[in-house]
Amino acid sequence: MATLSQWVAGSRPRTLPASLVPVVVGTGVAVGAGGAVWWRAALAAVVSLILQVGVNFSNDYSDGVRGTDADRVGPLRLVGSGVAKPKHVLAAALACFGIAAVAGLVLAAVTTWWLLLVGAFAILAAWFYTGGKKPYGYRALGEISVFVFFGLVAVVGTAYVQLERLPAEAWAAAVPIGLLACAMLVANNVRDIPTDEIAGKRTLAVVLGDRNTRILYAMCTALPYLFVVALSVVHPWALIALLSAPLSVPPTQKVLQGANGPFLIPVLGETGRLQIAYGALLAVGLAL
Repeated sequence: MATLSQWVAGSRPRTLPASLVPVVVGTGVAVGAGGAVWWRAALAAVVSLILQVGVNFSNDYSDGVRGTDADRVGPLRLVGSGVAKPKHVLAAALACFGIAAVAGLVLAAVTTWWLLLVGAFAILAAWFYTGGKKPYGYRALGEISVFVFFGLVAVVGTAYVQLERLPAEAWAAAVPIGLLACAMLVANNVRDIPTDEIAGKRTLAVVLGDRNTRILYAMCTALPYLFVVALSVVHPWALIALLSAPLSVPPTQKVLQGANGPFLIPVLGETGRLQIAYGALLAVGLAL
């Protein structure tokens, strides 16, 4: 039976900034527009965070029962390592989806019911990333899903539930946040190219190849700063997000210099810290 620390490790905490940062940025947009509603922001954070944990457990379960996690390098896989039974990991994933659904239902009840449709798509996307007979994560579509749900949907959705409108700056801020979320997945997938090829998983990294995937990572960490400059035309204080730029250098250097296997594991943490710093600074800039 898995210990508490193993369950925490299995939730892949280094990936969690991808879920909270867009909520912070969306709330920054709401503050700047004079319409922040803090309890709604908190519920949006619950939805995003718990959904991310559910995605991680769901991926652990689906990859584990397929046997595609047997030789992977990186964070602990509960099913693949044999420390937890598949049914227990599946139950944890479904419980997370249930909690996220309840929190989302409350937000829909006080804003608009079409949010239920968005929430349903988010949960389905979470499950079918590696679940089902034809998981889209095995077909080079993972990064698109991450960009949409942890960029566009999370940032714009958070702003909407507080303002009950869709401000243009929310869409503009969502793009760089989505790119940084993709950077996390790209770093993870470039590390796993050798084992994913053996397992038959055609992730975007497998399709692009090692060199092009590393270039894609660099683009995902560099382009957000161009968007900051564009945002500064309307929100000059958005430029303070440039202060996070030094944090993008170490992980990008490691990736471009060919780090592989276990040497890429620190890149996940460094990318997460970059997300947090960039997102927090951008949120402050948009709020001022």
